[in-house]
Amino acid sequence: MKAFKILISIFFILVSINIHATSISREDAVDLYDNLNLEKSLDKKVFLKAYYAYARNHGINEILTVIDYTKPSTQKRFFVIDMKNEKVLFDTYVTHGKNSGLKYSSRFSNKMNSLETSLGTFITENTYYGSNGYSLRLKGISQGLNNNAYRRNIVVHGAAYADPSVIKQIGRLGRSWGCPAVPAYLAHRIINTIKNGTVIYAYG
Repeated sequence: MKAFKILISIFFILVSINIHATSISREDAVDLYDNLNLEKSLDKKVFLKAYYAYARNHGINEILTVIDYTKPSTQKRFFVIDMKNEKVLFDTYVTHGKNSGLKYSSRFSNKMNSLETSLGTFITENTYYGSNGYSLRLKGISQGLNNNAYRRNIVVHGAAYADPSVIKQIGRLGRSWGCPAVPAYLAHRIINTIKNGTVIYAYG
């Protein structure tokens, strides 16, 4: 009986510690959101989800990229954040997959050859030069949402059709085969900032 009471006490202590840690994480996340002055560009709910994904998965590279696919491609929806120094490094445009929608992305997939965007948490890997120029491989770690990203060749790369000037021509960005393509003039800098083990969180 005494041992049982001790176990119960330990259980409630652990639960209280966990609740306290969660509350601190949310408080820290909200404070960071406010410090970054994101209220006009990135929804707090999206940032909090990205923050928790980062907290669970980040390594020594304290960089978080948030992609908000609830926004149309005519708006900036790709945010690279220096979490340590509390600074937004990039806020720019990003494409979605050809079969995910036109101006808005409404369909998402983890399937091979779907040409749709994948959601969830990704870890950046190595860079390489391919058919789309300087590119960054992504490992999807959200089972069922994006774990086929590597096999699907879902990578970050630059593209002329991701340039905001395209919006003036056709009323939206061009579309990729599922990759988060960014404006070509920013691609090299963005990729070098987020490569080798940083977290990308895509929401939609």
